Amino acid sequence: MMLRDWLFIVLCWSAQASSAADFDVDKLMDLLRGQRPEKATFHETKHIAILERPVESSGELDFTRPDRLEKRTFGLNAERMVVDGEVLTIERGGRKQTLGLREHPQIAVLIESIRGTLAGDRTALEKTYTMTLEGDMQSWRLMFRPKDAALATLVSRIRIGGTQAQVRRVEIDEADGDRSVMLVTPATP
Repeated sequence: MMLRDWLFIVLCWSAQASSAADFDVDKLMDLLRGQRPEKATFHETKHIAILERPVESSGELDFTRPDRLEKRTFGLNAERMVVDGEVLTIERGGRKQTLGLREHPQIAVLIESIRGTLAGDRTALEKTYTMTLEGDMQSWRLMFRPKDAALATLVSRIRIGGTQAQVRRVEIDEADGDRSVMLVTPATP
């Protein structure tokens, strides 16, 4: 290998290392905030301690800025969940239930991690979580841990991963050992 080949390899490696070092939470939030809201499909697997097998579901997600998130689950356990501001509406089996997120912090802690990430709202996220970022723009992962001790008895950590401005994976580890993994695929236009 010639000297110029080695120099080229070193320069490419340096550029990649520099690029990864320059990627931080602020840059990720800017990317996410600049993303045009879009629909996505999901496949979720829930591992629940009292069940022998995981529970699987799939459906569609729709996020509308600043704070509306809709999750439609299809199949046997069909349901529609809409979070609009501080109100969660759940429709299942022809019944409709409305909850205030402030009165149900165990639900709010889960919703805010996803909604805050999709909105690129670092301030909102840091009110509830300590946050760390791993990876680079092509493959990043945010890890959230609840700041509030009472919430930490419900959720031990949440990991949200993606590529560039797209969320691709949401993992929730509950304090009781239950766990869910949601794989997200952006819908094609």
